[in-house]
Amino acid sequence: MASTPKGPQKARIEYYIDKQVYDQFVRICSQHTYAPQIVVERLMKKFIETGQM
Repeated sequence: MASTPKGPQKARIEYYIDKQVYDQFVRICSQHTYAPQIVVERLMKKFIETGQM
């Protein structure tokens, strides 16, 4: 019996962020047609790889 490969696992994170900062971040992401979660994931990946932002 063949099995299908598992999809990517996702984790939910919850942090308290200043409302103004969050709203501005989401607004800028939408102006540049970026998804906010993709931006955050890439920043996390870059931080893990380099140890700096």
